[in-house]
This record gives sequence, C-alpha cells and structure tokens, in this order.
Amino acid sequence: MPLPAPRSSDSRGPALVPMSGRAIPDATVARLPVYHRVLVSLADSGSHTVSSEELATACGVTSAKLRKDLSYLGSYGTRGVGYDVEFLTYQIARELGLTSPWGVVVVGVGNLGRALVSYRGFASRGFQVVGLIDSHPDVVGTVVSVVDRRITVESVDNLRAIVADNDARIGVITTPADAAQDIADRLVAAGVRSIVNFAPVVLNVPEDVEVRKVDLAVELQVLAFHEQRRRQPDGSVVTRLEPPAPPTDQTSTGQTSEVMNA
Repeated sequence: MPLPAPRSSDSRGPALVPMSGRAIPDATVARLPVYHRVLVSLADSGSHTVSSEELATACGVTSAKLRKDLSYLGSYGTRGVGYDVEFLTYQIARELGLTSPWGVVVVGVGNLGRALVSYRGFASRGFQVVGLIDSHPDVVGTVVSVVDRRITVESVDNLRAIVADNDARIGVITTPADAAQDIADRLVAAGVRSIVNFAPVVLNVPEDVEVRKVDLAVELQVLAFHEQRRRQPDGSVVTRLEPPAPPTDQTSTGQTSEVMNA
C-alpha cells in the first residue's frame, strides 16, 4: 500500500483532536500537560482538593478557560469543593495516554541530546528513553547515563531494530539540520509516527505522522521582537526614513541662473 502524500511538518492539523471518543480542540490539548504538571506538583505537596480559581492561577489561565477545557474530559469538579487532585490528575493522564510509559528513541547524542536524556522529568511523566542513536564513530558505542540507567549509543544503521525491539513509539531528532530529513525518513520507515524535531528545518513526512517542532532560536527571536517593541514609545518597530529629496536638474538650474544674470 503506498504511503499517503507527504506534508510539511509545520502545516496545521485539524482544529479538533479525537480523544477517548470526544473531540477536543488543539488549544485545549496543548494546555492539558500544563494542568497535569501543576496537579502532580499539588499532589506531591499533600493537597487533596483544589478550586478552579486556584488551579487556573497556578496554570496561568482564567478559571473560565480551565473549566471549559476540563469539560471536554467530563464533569470532575464539585461545586463548593473543587477538584479532587488525585482523580483529576489520573483523568488528564488517561486522556494524554500517560497511564503507561511510552518508549522514546533519541537520534543525535551531542550536547543537546545528552542534556535531554538526563532530564528526570521524562520518567515521571510517562516517557522512557529506550534507545540512543548517532552516526559519528566516536560517539557510537559509548555509554550514556539516562536517569537511573545506562544506555549504549547505537549506530544509525541499527535504528529500525532498536525501534522494533523496544517498541519505541516516539522519535526525538537532535541532529544538525542537514541530517534531520534523512533521520525522519528512517524513523517513519521504522514505524515511528510521532516525532519531536529540534533541528532548525521543516520536515516532510507522511500525513499520518505527527511532528512537533522545537526551535529555541525562533523563540528567542519572538522575545527579541517584544523587547524591541517595549523600547519604541509608540509601539512601532519600523525605522522611519525621511523621503528622498527630488532630483535637481543642474542643466536647467544653470541656464536659469545665466538668464537671471544677463
């Protein structure tokens, strides 16, 4: 069966994402991990219930938006009491698919790749790094500490086997830009349908492959834009240029001077 037509990884998907039989807006899906993170923190601090106002403030949204988002999951709040922290945490985790760990393979074990795999938050949020891939001969064969385990870096030629043997469902690309498309093609060929791309390039992938692009340089540029606007008293970032003076016809001017002096 031929693969679906490729699409650009920065093209927008549907406005609604079906989850557990319900259609949930993309914007709501993007906020669910924030709600989950805050709820986990509340549970760790010993909180058993939380009001919509308190939870919304901690998440940086309005209480109305929070209640609207959670309404897509079902009615889990109690008027006058709020939300049960443990129960709501589980419901959001279930919707996000975090009730069982997801295998992650990281391709590109340079500075960025090593920093990512050392992050302890992956395991607590339902993700387990199961494979490390690189193409550099000095890196392949080295052993890298991944939270509480040590993983040997494999050659890119073994990518398909690593994905299959470890049931990896998510691929993370931390390679240079010129290698990212080839790695994306290899991940797709190996059966991976979810990719996080840190390389500064747009990937072309089949329609059924989801790509999340993370570009720190772009985020910095957006911040630079806002910083520049703060420095402009009128909010404009466009440099005003004086219109050029009209060209002077020296011949005509000279002839006019001669007539006046005659």
